[in-house]
Amino acid sequence: MNANTSRQNAAAWEEGAQLFDRTTRDLPPGRHQFHKERMMAQIHETRQAEQTGNDRGARQTTPARTRRFGLPRPAITLPAMAATVAVAIGAVVVTSGGEDRQGGLATGSALTTTVGVASSEGVPQLLDEIALAAADGKHPVAGPGQYIYIESKSAGTYVRTVNDKSSVVSDALHTRQVWMSPDGTKGWLIDPAVNDSPEGETLSLPDEQGNTPQADLNSPSYDYLTKLTTDPDKLLAKIYKETKGQGNTPDQQAFTTIGDLLGESYPPGELYSALFKTAAKIPGVVVVDDAVDAAGRHGVAVARLDETSGQREEWIFDKKTHVFLGDRTVQVKGTSGEGGLIKPGTVLGTSAIMKRAIVDGIKETPSQAG
Repeated sequence: MNANTSRQNAAAWEEGAQLFDRTTRDLPPGRHQFHKERMMAQIHETRQAEQTGNDRGARQTTPARTRRFGLPRPAITLPAMAATVAVAIGAVVVTSGGEDRQGGLATGSALTTTVGVASSEGVPQLLDEIALAAADGKHPVAGPGQYIYIESKSAGTYVRTVNDKSSVVSDALHTRQVWMSPDGTKGWLIDPAVNDSPEGETLSLPDEQGNTPQADLNSPSYDYLTKLTTDPDKLLAKIYKETKGQGNTPDQQAFTTIGDLLGESYPPGELYSALFKTAAKIPGVVVVDDAVDAAGRHGVAVARLDETSGQREEWIFDKKTHVFLGDRTVQVKGTSGEGGLIKPGTVLGTSAIMKRAIVDGIKETPSQAG
C-alpha cells in the first residue's frame, strides 16, 4: 500500500531514506514499505521528543535508536496500553510494558515460537488445493467510488538500543486498518505502530510535493492487479524481471512478492488463484504442518527459507478450508539483527487478516455497510 508522506518534510524523507537504505539489508525482503512507514513515524516521534527535551533544558536519558527487522504486515489488536499486558497466542507470546513505548505502542519481550518442521513433500498438491479453494470463493469486484478495506492484527520485532545497550523487543499486538480506492490514489490508514492518532492519517495522493507514485508489483493498486496476467509461467517471469536486484536471491524475492500480494492487497479472483499456482513453480518452497497467525489461529503454512538471513517466511492457511489466514517471518537458522541478538525461534513479524471487503467510503467498515 502507498504510505502518505504529507506529514514529513523533504529533509526528513532524505534522512529517512538514507537510514532506510542502511537498515533494509537486515529486513526480510518485501517488508520495506511497512517499515518505511514505521521508520518515518519514529523519526517524527523522536524529533518531537528531542524538541520537548530541549525546551525543558535537559534530557535524562539517551533517546532510543531502533532498527526494524520483521514485518508486523509488510505489515500485524490492542491500543497502546498504560498497564502491563501479557497475551498468549498459541506458541507465540507477546508481553508489553506500559512505560516502554515505541511509535505509540507498548513494547515488551520478543515474540517467540517453536520452529515448525518443514518438508518439501506435498507442496504442489497443497498449493493446487489452495488455488482451487481460492477460485471457488466469493470475490466481489471493486468499482469506482468504492474502497478496499483490509483489517489485520499484527506485531513486529526489532532490536532497540538505549544508552548503548541493545535488546530484542516486540510491539504489542494491535489492529491495522487500511482503506484504498481501486486506482490507489485515495486511502486512509489507522495503525498505532505508524501514527499515535486514533483517527489515523490519509494515504491519498498526490502528497504535498505533488508526487503520485505509479503502481507496481511492490506497491500495487487494485486496478493494476486487474491487468496482470493470470498465466503462472508469464506471471512468474514478470515477477523475476521486475524485482531483479531486490532481496537476497531472485527466488526468495519472488516468493515474498507473492506473499505481499496475498496480505495487504486485493487480487481479483482469477489472479488470486493464479498466485498459488505461480508460487508452486518457485524452487525451495516447503510445507510447515503447524504455524500460528497473529490471531492465534493454527494452520498449515506454505513457506520458504532465506538461506542468507536464516529467516523463513510462512503463509498460513486454514487446514480444512485452505482460506488464507495470515503470515509470519521466523528466524529458524543462525542469528540476525544488531550483534546477532535475534536468535532462532524469534518471530520477527506476524500478521492475521481479520476482514477484507469492499466498502463505499473511507473509514466505513463492513459492519457499517448498508
